[in-house]
Amino acid sequence: MASGPGNRGTRSAGVDNESARAIETRQGYETFLQELRDQLKQCIFRPQPVRERRIPKGDGRTRRLGIPTVADRVVQAAVKLVLEPIFEADFQPCSYGFRPKRRAQDAIVDIHFFTSRSYEWIVEADIEACFDRIDHTALMDRVARRIGDRRVWVLVKSFLKAGILTELGSREATHTGTPQGGILSPLLANIALSALDEHFAHTWQTMMSTAMRRRTRRRKGLGTWRLVRYADDFVIMVAGTRNNATALLSEVAEVLAPLGLNLSAQKTAVVHADEGFDFLGFHIRRRTKRGTRKRYTYTYPSRKSIRSVQAKIRGLTCGSTTAMPPWLMLSRIRAVLRGWSHYFRHGVSKACFSRLDTFVWRRFTRWLRKRHPKVPWRDLKRKYMKRWRIVINGREMFYAASVPVTRYRYRGTRIPNPWTPVIAQGSSSA
Repeated sequence: MASGPGNRGTRSAGVDNESARAIETRQGYETFLQELRDQLKQCIFRPQPVRERRIPKGDGRTRRLGIPTVADRVVQAAVKLVLEPIFEADFQPCSYGFRPKRRAQDAIVDIHFFTSRSYEWIVEADIEACFDRIDHTALMDRVARRIGDRRVWVLVKSFLKAGILTELGSREATHTGTPQGGILSPLLANIALSALDEHFAHTWQTMMSTAMRRRTRRRKGLGTWRLVRYADDFVIMVAGTRNNATALLSEVAEVLAPLGLNLSAQKTAVVHADEGFDFLGFHIRRRTKRGTRKRYTYTYPSRKSIRSVQAKIRGLTCGSTTAMPPWLMLSRIRAVLRGWSHYFRHGVSKACFSRLDTFVWRRFTRWLRKRHPKVPWRDLKRKYMKRWRIVINGREMFYAASVPVTRYRYRGTRIPNPWTPVIAQGSSSA
């Protein structure tokens, strides 16, 4: 039950104010788990409300985060181990978020694959407050189709109905949604949203599965399309006209309505691949390759992602942090740069990495001069640099440009999962 050193959320206490460390000190993990096991066997376990925390979003609004108790987290993890293999057998390959062996880069390269093959109109969509508005009845109906054990079914429902203890101290009932922050919540959201995946998979199989069918539809002006979804964010790539793409918005709305969900008007739009769009931190755009007349799809770090990492660096190197030891500041900046650059290393990112390194160098040297206002620059340079490269106690600053930029391998429908070691070969057809 030990948590990682950098994951503060796993060490947060729920409504009972019991952290994992406190439980280990007070009674020990073995006693705690045995008591929890006995409650589950006797069917007397009852989840407690989640503690509400409001997390700021980029647009100035806040997102509700629910922190379960340690006991609830343990039981949710156990339930997930039971449910995940069952539902993974039914999930469609177009879904990538919160699934084993799948990552954001798979979704990006899938989009790259199709936009490079005449799928040029993009329905860029986002589901409004997805985790807060999923209809419990619709979700539990989908769970009941695959889960025959009523005890598991009742346990899942009890987590949905556990309630929320707000930051003001009042308790609210949960009639819809699955609070973000719980171990089970991403899987339950995927179970609900698989209705969207299944709808588009059925449409593809019945009307567009062969090259002849796709040519016939395009000749009639009907168009063809493919879905790529990552949690509650998704794009639909359309080979056809803008009207074909716009018509899909009402179709998606009809699929989401029984789940209690609707599209966000602010974040949903129809754009052309040549205009570009943002998805999962990347900016994806089709452009003419320099020196040729051929058009290719390129993926770059989006402006929002660049501004975000720059804001983190500014926050670390602001005037109020000058009391921090330089070696510790170096370590924290290295962690930010390493994680960010490795996420974007599969895009067209080299120039962006170089600009970011220049930005970081300037911010860090400015921070050093604020920390040592009376020390001449030549002395600071002699102490903290070697040939203009920042080195402190023998440890050099991490430079994003040192990360090799490589193409991510397209895996299509061949992505394995831990429970099906052999998956039929083949890739998605355009």
